[in-house]
Amino acid sequence: MNSAEHVHHASPHSSGSETSDERFERGLALLRTVGGQEHPAVLDSLADIAPDLGHMTVAFGYGDVLSRPGLTLRERQIATVGALAAMGNAAPQLRFHIDGALNVGVSPAEVVEILIHTAVYAGFPAALNGIGAAREVFERRPDVTATPVDSEPLPGDRYERGLAKLAEVDGHAGDQVVASMRDIAPDLTRYIVEFAFGDVYSRPGLDLKSRELASVAMCTALGTAAPQLRVHINGLLNVGGSREEVVEVITQMAGYAGFPAALNGIAAAREVFEERGDEGRRV
Repeated sequence: MNSAEHVHHASPHSSGSETSDERFERGLALLRTVGGQEHPAVLDSLADIAPDLGHMTVAFGYGDVLSRPGLTLRERQIATVGALAAMGNAAPQLRFHIDGALNVGVSPAEVVEILIHTAVYAGFPAALNGIGAAREVFERRPDVTATPVDSEPLPGDRYERGLAKLAEVDGHAGDQVVASMRDIAPDLTRYIVEFAFGDVYSRPGLDLKSRELASVAMCTALGTAAPQLRVHINGLLNVGGSREEVVEVITQMAGYAGFPAALNGIAAAREVFEERGDEGRRV
């Protein structure tokens, strides 16, 4: 187990019996791992106006939520970078978490892939702004060589490749989404298959489970895509994710997109779990 994964994890039920100082110290240790700083800047930046918010950020955000078992720090940073890029309203935090992703084992090429993936769910402006944030982070890190990925052309017909990838990820749920639009927007249907799945999902720079973790995080954080969130919760389960991991990534979004977004995400997860029954139950 590497240093990025070796973190003291609290029991989900332990925080009620812990002191605020204990939660803060656990969160501070984790924040140092992610941020690579002995004294995190968030504490100094809030000390003069809202020191309690700084304490809450560390004790709750890191000590309670990010220290939970169920996802590795690498997976948590993939979800966070995807969500912040998709929301598009937190550039300083996005830069911090891109830096944090690199610190816990996400490669520069994988960061770029997460941001390219954002174009599918939040549009090209969000993806372009995310790449701009990544460029700033890469340029100030001497340990990072940000060389562009010169991808080989993907094999086969875009539409056929996209249909195959859609079936691999979303199965029957994806087919229903595509079928529901054929009578009114056949070109949009074709774009989804060709671009989202034929061009983006088929790229080799990020494994399918990581892509679906990012997709669930993005759709939860955006708060405007409940049907698509249900599709991608199914997708995450289809490509090797567990119900615990679904719940963890949605719970994590409470800190980045707010509790209403997380609560709505959990409601979507409940629907998916009930529809699937015991199928794919792996916790």
